[in-house]
Amino acid sequence: MKKILLTLVATLMLCLGVNAQKQYIMKITKADGSTVELNADDVQDVTFLPIEEPIVNVPHHFDLTVTVGKQGGMGRDVTTIVQTRPSLTEGGVVDFKNVGAEINTEYTMETIIKGKYYYQVPVSADRFVKFQFKDNKVEVVKQRPFRENTYNYRQYTHAWLNDNTLIIMAANGDKNAIIWTKLNTDDMTIIEEGTLSISLAEGGWDSFTTSGVLAYRESDNKLFYFYYNKKGSGRTATKEDKFHVVVINAETMAVEQDNLCPFAAETAGSAYGELLQQTTFFDEQGNFYIAAFSDTSIGEEGKLLRIKKGEFNIDADYNGFPNSDGKLLTTQYLGNGKVFCYSRHDDKTLGTAIDSYAHYYSVVDMKAGTRTRMAFNGAEIPYSSGRFSQRSAVDRAAGKVFFGVNTETAQPQIYVYDIKSGSVSEGLKVSEGYYFEQIRLVED
Repeated sequence: MKKILLTLVATLMLCLGVNAQKQYIMKITKADGSTVELNADDVQDVTFLPIEEPIVNVPHHFDLTVTVGKQGGMGRDVTTIVQTRPSLTEGGVVDFKNVGAEINTEYTMETIIKGKYYYQVPVSADRFVKFQFKDNKVEVVKQRPFRENTYNYRQYTHAWLNDNTLIIMAANGDKNAIIWTKLNTDDMTIIEEGTLSISLAEGGWDSFTTSGVLAYRESDNKLFYFYYNKKGSGRTATKEDKFHVVVINAETMAVEQDNLCPFAAETAGSAYGELLQQTTFFDEQGNFYIAAFSDTSIGEEGKLLRIKKGEFNIDADYNGFPNSDGKLLTTQYLGNGKVFCYSRHDDKTLGTAIDSYAHYYSVVDMKAGTRTRMAFNGAEIPYSSGRFSQRSAVDRAAGKVFFGVNTETAQPQIYVYDIKSGSVSEGLKVSEGYYFEQIRLVED
């Protein structure tokens, strides 16, 4: 975001001089070609708003992921296929028979994507890999063996400090410490690595969150790490009621604060970071948001929590996910206060399993405090299966969201949501017999 500084106006006034006769100090050309001239008397009434940097339409394609037999994610043993498509509106039905890269023996759906490349810890859990899909095959670009810190596949979180510095973080093998590694993604060299100076909480807590969630705030060079303490392991583990918000100096990796969320809640994706689903974003003002949920007597209540610009803990008075009817799973910011969400309806008749047809898309307007479910031709789009699926990709240059459904009674379908008009149209269909998992927008 670029801002016009009001101090420049004061400087211009001093340079040009202001006397009894009006002297114009600024001329603004409007979009229609007309001009507005401002003089010294007008300055006190002028409000300068942030100006969006132009969105560059970078050549890109889409990678579609499906599984065979059942929905995937979270280490399920399923055949996973990735196919590259130049368009999601042209080309007929997408068929994966003998077309696509089968990845589940070496790589996972849980991955990091930036620009042209994928980054991940492969199934062998011995190195970091940078790769692409070319001609529907995996092409390894660079790889780097682990040094001191070691990571398990699909069990880590990450953040980008700049275009080529990636930080990966997770609980260690014993889950009694949080380790981190900084990578130069140009050549995949390890810049540095270490362990965070946080300890398990007193009271018998014996392990950290597997991955937690990591985010980077560029404005003050701070990392935010979200975690909680546990007793036991697996689905029967006991968890802290309130998650932690750790503030870290991104240059020195020193822990500066370890705050507790002001109320009982858990962040979405704490087992796998944002490797499967996007759960965090910043708005135009620099406020940070994260998907979370709280346990209630009727199920898991989704929340969209906020850390205000310049602050260091969750805003106790804010929830941007209105009228929650279940767990919030993904959040993708569309600009102007609007968020594209994927969530689960926690109705006992629908079920809460990975394969339950209980998941749906909506758009949240944070300014208006409303949530609108996606519909096509006047009817709400039916529920999908796939709790860990992210079948949505935002094309900011085109002003579109491409999102896919995996409903119970129809073949998988891609829809196109126009951000400006709010209209929904049909895109490609996916052949029956597959479980639709992901849409990834990747630069060419």
